[in-house]
Amino acid sequence: MHRKPTRRSTEPVFTEPQRLHKVLAQCGYGSLRGLEEMIIAGRITVNRMPAEVGQKVGPNDQIRINGELVRLRFAPPRARVLLYHKPSGEIVSRSDPEGRPTVFDKLPRLGSARWVAVGRLDFNSEGLLLFTTSGELANRLMHPRYEVEREYSVRILGRLTPEQERSLVEGVQLDDGVARVKSIADGGGDEESANHWYTVMLPEGRNREVRRLFEALGLTVSRLIRTRYGIIAMPPQLKRGQVQELEHAELERLLQAAGMSRPKNGPDNRGLPRNDEQRGKASPAHEAGEEGDDGQPPMIDADEEGIDDIDGNRLPPPNANAPGPGPGPGAHRRRRSGRRGRGNRGNRGGPQGNWPL
Repeated sequence: MHRKPTRRSTEPVFTEPQRLHKVLAQCGYGSLRGLEEMIIAGRITVNRMPAEVGQKVGPNDQIRINGELVRLRFAPPRARVLLYHKPSGEIVSRSDPEGRPTVFDKLPRLGSARWVAVGRLDFNSEGLLLFTTSGELANRLMHPRYEVEREYSVRILGRLTPEQERSLVEGVQLDDGVARVKSIADGGGDEESANHWYTVMLPEGRNREVRRLFEALGLTVSRLIRTRYGIIAMPPQLKRGQVQELEHAELERLLQAAGMSRPKNGPDNRGLPRNDEQRGKASPAHEAGEEGDDGQPPMIDADEEGIDDIDGNRLPPPNANAPGPGPGPGAHRRRRSGRRGRGNRGNRGGPQGNWPL
């Protein structure tokens, strides 16, 4: 039996569901009006059912015109990544029974996709938050087995003794298991001040882990700022409450570091492990989520959607020894390729930096 040849489109490659008549028109099967008339006449079917005007089709749909199969080319949508400078006083949740401000109110709206938060920061914490449209990328950045570094500037009441610093590195027993920092460095501060800054780096992100580590040593964290996540550092020009999208080059570098893109010319993967052998195994305690406000792990869902100032010093600068540079200054919404802090009295002599408030 002779089979009808299958018509193949060599025209556009679509990255998300599109309206049927628009897709067919772009592939040269007729005009928009003509295709609408063909749909009304029942000459076009989707999955062997009569098509409807305005119906959307995706990569899993079978489209036929007069019984002849039409193949449309769909490619996975390009991942997008946002950098957000979270201020104190916002929650990393889509809704809150108490009516507190949420970080999602500051993000640009998306069409068919949603923003996925990469980790969390609790209500009183500040600093770098990443959002992406890729559930796979979010998982690779958050899951404990990948040991993606998080760097924080921590201001505490008092100072660490050498024994306390050693305990933080060797491990401190918490309610959900032993926790430790990967490194700790003096962040500066006035010798006469009651407060002092430290820069700490962790290979994981449990619920309120940084605060609990210091509290276990009898120290109170008066300010907590995330300055780096993996290879992405918070840009100095990114003010609190502002959003910046990664440009193509930085996005490619992040995808390569996460193992989601083929390396080119030896990318800088510092801050992210290169292979599974370098990744630690996850324990149930480590699955408790990021420095969050509710103790629950962030939801990794590809269908997830896309303040007030506080007193104190200016944001401390990124650690000069931090591995991996941050993103470039540009912030395109959609591309297809990819003074010394003076603050309150008693805080003088704190971290240097030019991060705006």
